[in-house]
Amino acid sequence: MSIARFWRETPRRYNLGGSRCGRCGTVYFPPRAVCPTCPHHRETLAQMAPFQISGEGTVFSYTVVHEAAEGFEMQVPYVLALVRTIEGPILTGQIVDIEPSAVGIGLKVRATFRKLREEGKAGVIHYGYKFTPVPEPESPAVPRGRGAGTPASEAGRSDRAAA
Repeated sequence: MSIARFWRETPRRYNLGGSRCGRCGTVYFPPRAVCPTCPHHRETLAQMAPFQISGEGTVFSYTVVHEAAEGFEMQVPYVLALVRTIEGPILTGQIVDIEPSAVGIGLKVRATFRKLREEGKAGVIHYGYKFTPVPEPESPAVPRGRGAGTPASEAGRSDRAAA
């Protein structure tokens, strides 16, 4: 990809800027000028509005790449996935910060911006989005010394009595 084209596409790469139809509410990434979902496409021409995609989603499908394309040889093996965002569009991106064997369909991920590659002898660095796993929320720990339904004051007394 040429450097000029890369810079033209910067808003989508850095901001996950899409569009949303004002008639049906469908969200698109990359942005579209008309909504192909609506029955009268031309009427949506003025209805499409810029929309910020959150980057939160789940892995819809994925593959582990072992034979990399030129420029990505140092990253193998890596996971390339289709991620369904909570807004609806499916984005393609690399899953990072996780072992390839730990990735699965349904894994919750979040877009993060990282270095994609370097171009040419000048070393122009291209950045874009990749996906990282969303940590599972920890379940609240039950304090030691209390049984189910035992008030804290009784639990404390029984612990002292046993000592």
